Amino acid sequence: MTPEEWAKVPLGPHERLDDLMVRDRRLIQNEQEFCFSMDAVLLAHFPQGRGREQILELGTGTGVIPLLMADEAAHITAIELNPVMAELAVRNVRLNGLAENIQVLAGDYREIEKLIPRESFDLVVANPPYRPLGKGKGSALTGVARARHEVTATLEDVCRAARFALRFGGRFALIHLPERLAEIFSCLQKYQLEPKRLRLVADRPGSRPRLALIEARQGGRSGLAVEPALFVREATGEYTRELLEIYGMEGAHD
Repeated sequence: MTPEEWAKVPLGPHERLDDLMVRDRRLIQNEQEFCFSMDAVLLAHFPQGRGREQILELGTGTGVIPLLMADEAAHITAIELNPVMAELAVRNVRLNGLAENIQVLAGDYREIEKLIPRESFDLVVANPPYRPLGKGKGSALTGVARARHEVTATLEDVCRAARFALRFGGRFALIHLPERLAEIFSCLQKYQLEPKRLRLVADRPGSRPRLALIEARQGGRSGLAVEPALFVREATGEYTRELLEIYGMEGAHD
């Protein structure tokens, strides 16, 4: 679609249209639901390509990761529990002309056996809830807070679903919190997913990492490659060249 055609797309209450800066793709988001952030963009660019693969996303939200990864995949299946978000994801896929490349399944990946065939994907990606749910606090969380706490899916739920979906040798890429790495690695290994790559994300040189990008391999041998940290900003406060390249803004420093 052209920018003029995108400008005519009807939006519902609380909806906005965001530019993904990739092949003129746009994304409708509902401001009363969880809106994607840098986490999703970093995760979409983290897996190392192995040709055109069958990809599964666990918890797609409005479908941003499939839209960013569509050109590198044979096909993407995206699962979403929230019916409002699932409907938005379907609209976003259709409006971007990718209905043949991306399938959105409205469902609960805690019951993944009901949604997909076992061991049918080459790559699984997930940007799961980061924080364990404090006892007795579940009913008080709404909107964005629920998306960031393990209300509907735990770390173990995500790992179990990834293991079910992956072929032998397939990869699972996720983004999470560095402070939970020991727990994450233990859970991955419980489901025969061996951590193979780790890249920490920090705001700028000298600051503590605040995100961790992890790739595990189903049935892989032990051996973890710790990659150079990804910095969001230079010490001067400007965005780093690498981050701008990830966002499709390569010339911003020139």
